[in-house]
Amino acid sequence: MFIFNKTRAPALLLCGIFLLAAVAGQRPQSAASAPPKHEPCCGPIAPAGDRLASLLDSMNVEALWIAGQHINWETGEPDRGGDYEGPGNHTHCSAFSAAAAKRLGVYLLRPPEHGQLLLANAQAKWLDSAAAEKEGWRRVSGMQRAQSLANQGSLVLVVYANPDPHVPGHVAIVRPSEKSARELEENGPQIIQAGTHNHNSTNVRIGFSSHPGAWPDGASYYAHLPQ
Repeated sequence: MFIFNKTRAPALLLCGIFLLAAVAGQRPQSAASAPPKHEPCCGPIAPAGDRLASLLDSMNVEALWIAGQHINWETGEPDRGGDYEGPGNHTHCSAFSAAAAKRLGVYLLRPPEHGQLLLANAQAKWLDSAAAEKEGWRRVSGMQRAQSLANQGSLVLVVYANPDPHVPGHVAIVRPSEKSARELEENGPQIIQAGTHNHNSTNVRIGFSSHPGAWPDGASYYAHLPQ
């Protein structure tokens, strides 16, 4: 038989109130209060962006255009043998970029108009010229715009001209990526490059790390846009 205890009633009542409050606080989140989904900083990758990514992937940059070898600028294959120690066997960022541009039907300063030595510095100067503008190149303002154009399928370059004209600069190609705004701000656009280390996919902060002054504001962006 249940015996009602007057001395325990207030405590039981209080426990009931706390229990109801706890249950009420465990209601499922509404759609409006749910955490936001990952949103690309620079729009989705268009079909033309997918085609650009496929072409860049097909170039096998992590096995070709290797630093320390003299290479055929178009193919990235060694062409002087492994014992060659003469000029032109340093890094090949500019040769790779020129080869990719050629496969896309776009002119970027390249041999024979300029040799492979210090070609990145020469490309940086050329891209800022009337000759480059005539070929369809335009300077791009901002990392977001650069990544967005690459996602749409445009050929976009990141270029750093070394302040010392006798020391190599660097150039890389922006590859399509659906990275977030935070990733873009922290690391810059996604790129493919040859260099001291070849990367099929990395970011500007890492890719230009051996060039003090390039990241975050020292490099320039250029896009080849339809005329």
